[in-house]
Amino acid sequence: MGKVVKVSGPLVVATGLSDANMSDVVRVGPQRLIGEILTMNGDSASIQVYEETSGLGPGAEVVSTGFPMSVELGPGMIETIYDGIQRPLEEILKKAGGNNLPRGVEVSALDQEKLWEFTPVAKVGDQVTGGDVIGTVPETPSVLHKIMVPPGLEGVLRQVVAAGSYNIKQTVAVLERADGSRVELTMTQRWPVRVGRPYKHKYAPSRPLSSGQRIVDTFFPVAKGGTAAIPGPFGSGKTVMQHALAKWSDVDMVVYIGCGERGNEMTDVLREFPELTDPRTGESLMKRTVLIANTSDMPVAAREASIYTGITIAEYFRDMGYDVAVIADSTSRWAEALREMSGRLEEMPGEEGYPAYLASRLAQFYERAGSVACLGSEERQGSLTAVGAVSPPGGDLSEPVSQGTMRIVKVFWALDAQLAYKRHFPAINWLNSYSLYLDTLRPWFDSNLGEQFLRNRERAMSLLQSEASLNEIVQLVGKDSLSPADQLTLESARMVREDFLQQNSFVDVDAFSSYDRQEKLLALILNYDRQCRAAIQQGADAAQLFAIPSRERIGRAKSVPADRYDQEYGHIAQDMEREINQVTEKAGEQP
Repeated sequence: MGKVVKVSGPLVVATGLSDANMSDVVRVGPQRLIGEILTMNGDSASIQVYEETSGLGPGAEVVSTGFPMSVELGPGMIETIYDGIQRPLEEILKKAGGNNLPRGVEVSALDQEKLWEFTPVAKVGDQVTGGDVIGTVPETPSVLHKIMVPPGLEGVLRQVVAAGSYNIKQTVAVLERADGSRVELTMTQRWPVRVGRPYKHKYAPSRPLSSGQRIVDTFFPVAKGGTAAIPGPFGSGKTVMQHALAKWSDVDMVVYIGCGERGNEMTDVLREFPELTDPRTGESLMKRTVLIANTSDMPVAAREASIYTGITIAEYFRDMGYDVAVIADSTSRWAEALREMSGRLEEMPGEEGYPAYLASRLAQFYERAGSVACLGSEERQGSLTAVGAVSPPGGDLSEPVSQGTMRIVKVFWALDAQLAYKRHFPAINWLNSYSLYLDTLRPWFDSNLGEQFLRNRERAMSLLQSEASLNEIVQLVGKDSLSPADQLTLESARMVREDFLQQNSFVDVDAFSSYDRQEKLLALILNYDRQCRAAIQQGADAAQLFAIPSRERIGRAKSVPADRYDQEYGHIAQDMEREINQVTEKAGEQP
């Protein structure tokens, strides 16, 4: 037990803690505020307190729990809304009887009394190791929760309960180790948040994450188990983009971390997700979602923990063999919390006041993503995809958080405020963004969509880059001075932008676009470009080619119902070829 000697906002210095260790969780003062030891110097410890410290003064008692900052993992996490240190906000609301979070409140992360239908998979006498599944619990209609042997344990099962209803405190199996000692296994595990959960092997990513957003899937894809960043200035649509990824991505689980964002944005998430229908199961989207809400008015120190809490929960579901997406909004607010604590610790500041270890902390977070072979004797493969928003002040991508993130992630979706002001959504700038997964995903694209798909993607990117160059000439001398071929380049690039990249999230059929539909729509636009280019070489009039009825039908093609697009696109292609041939023949008849 120690005594407080200094209080500086969320930083508390206490003496008499010679028996404590780095990263231990402590309880501070008469209200038992939750804190974590950051540094040790003799028997003096600097403590990061995750709650408001007003009213706390020198002489208050500090008690170490002897355990690092950990999360409780087990049935009951899905559909729950936690704060940054895994306290269920709805349970706190019931306990407090008001909308304000009381300080020092102690609520279990998981419901201790709720009964779950446990079905054993293993049997008495089985040799098991860490990661082996001993039973299952249908936590929601969307997710079958697998009860696993905690990592590091190995032995023979001496007892397994029969199928039935049990709460998370009850023993469901007894494991006997090689030394004869016995361990009682419940449905829960505890795991320190700053330590990545182990796995057998990490694979190179080989499958794309289908998000239903055409500019993401076709132009700048992210792999399952990959890392991506969404940087952009205020109002460019970072949160909207992350909501779309959470809604439409083909993953089994979503962990959404609202880290230091505005309360009204988190409110939108809390209202929207229960009402949204999961396209995979027909159930509510919340049936496969864990929400961590740590808004900008909550204690700043808890922001720093929320990122680790979220990714540890995601690793737990990954270990079951699921594909999991972690959406962090935003890592800039997390970095600001690091900067504030570093300043109070009087550490030497780095660039723009951020601590010198900012880049390594960012790397520690993103490197926990990956596609892995899970622990256990059965073959299971899971993936964890990490997507972080970055909010650079004034949209300046040269600031430390953006630069540190760009060095680590392999996909960069650069949002552009100008596109957002033009109502072009998703407002991802195709000239500033990139994906380094194209080569590793090429075999998947070639086998599932055909080798022409990536060639079409490269052709479309070439058109957009040519458009950027031609626009500078147009501003000087006007569009009419361009050659017919250059005018066609501008028209084709406009079709790629408006008819392919732009999506309307308020229209269900356009909010999500499957890979097959994306491939056919892009091929339709580029076939128009190719056939018109051939017609112009034969003397056809560019203005007449731009005015054919099929050109307008291509513009409306993305709103064709999902069950009819294949047939409709085929009709458009046939009519387009006939109409372009008619224009070409008319040009040939003229003297």
